[in-house]
Amino acid sequence: MPLRQIEFSTAIREMQRRAFAASSARPESATRRSQIHRPEKGEIVKAAVYDAAGAPGVLKYGDVPSPMTGPDDVLVSVEAISIEGGDLINRRSTPPPRPRWVVGYAASGTVIAVGSNVRSRKVGDRVAAFDMQGSHAERWAVPAGRTWLIPDGVDAADAAVLPISFGTAHHCLFTRGALRPGETVLVQAAAGGVGLAAVQLAAQAGATVIAVTSGTQRSDRLMELGADHVVDRATSNVLDAVLQITGGVGADVVIDPVGTTLPASLAALAPEGRLVFVGNAGGGSLTVDLWPPMQSNQTLLGVFMGPLFERPTVRSSVDDLLQAVATGRIRAVIERTFPLAEAAAAHQFAETAKPLGRTVMKP
Repeated sequence: MPLRQIEFSTAIREMQRRAFAASSARPESATRRSQIHRPEKGEIVKAAVYDAAGAPGVLKYGDVPSPMTGPDDVLVSVEAISIEGGDLINRRSTPPPRPRWVVGYAASGTVIAVGSNVRSRKVGDRVAAFDMQGSHAERWAVPAGRTWLIPDGVDAADAAVLPISFGTAHHCLFTRGALRPGETVLVQAAAGGVGLAAVQLAAQAGATVIAVTSGTQRSDRLMELGADHVVDRATSNVLDAVLQITGGVGADVVIDPVGTTLPASLAALAPEGRLVFVGNAGGGSLTVDLWPPMQSNQTLLGVFMGPLFERPTVRSSVDDLLQAVATGRIRAVIERTFPLAEAAAAHQFAETAKPLGRTVMKP
């Protein structure tokens, strides 16, 4: 029987489960046990922790043991934490592997210890960092290969936000989407972290950018950041608007970080166009009819950035993007900053207020 639909939600939950399992297992491996630098007995730090998945209120601010630094790790004194869409999904729907779990993908700060195998980082370096958990704390032990040096003049909050939002957008647009100058790109959820990054990068690459958002204030901001056209989904039909802008052809590339908008994204895609879907910010099941894109010779490209950040090409692109922030060529957009002690309120805001850009916490 021909397959007309594909269901992605189970696969995404499995990726989340594997990410949690890998993160929880990393400090316990036999190789690392013999080489781990352990904090002084009784040393504690503050963190936002939770024992069961659920609403933002499951997050509690309290004491946890200072993280152990393995031979390939650096220990970061955290200065800024970026709340990512994956943090919200994991806290909401993925049971933690052990009590008092510290969630969080992204943060920045200063290196205060290095593992015995680390040669690329030293105490005193300012770094942005990514890992599959642990950023919502005063200290964070992460593999050195998942850190980037912060250029002079770049604020800690901007550095925390950049690797995932801009690194993901760059990979989606150019590595997977093969965007070329003169093409038209449609960016769903353009007011989110990845969306705002995609708008700026695509505009600077010479593409015509159609951004989807809601509200006049967001529309004005997106135009300032490089969008050629902004479609207010609250008052306009996205498909009709895209077809009108493109003369009935559709967009050459669509970037979709929402998930639940995949059917609309496919409908707005030009024949032989490329749809890049990344994440599932909408939180629903990802179901799409594959018959129309097959008939139109369209390409669907999935992106899950977690395993990719240690690739040399991705690492290099993030380094370049940090330099672009330092020179003012691109801008990290932060809607609001909370103290880490108010992590539950910060998650609530990030999840329900529909902020323009990222929400940041500071210890």
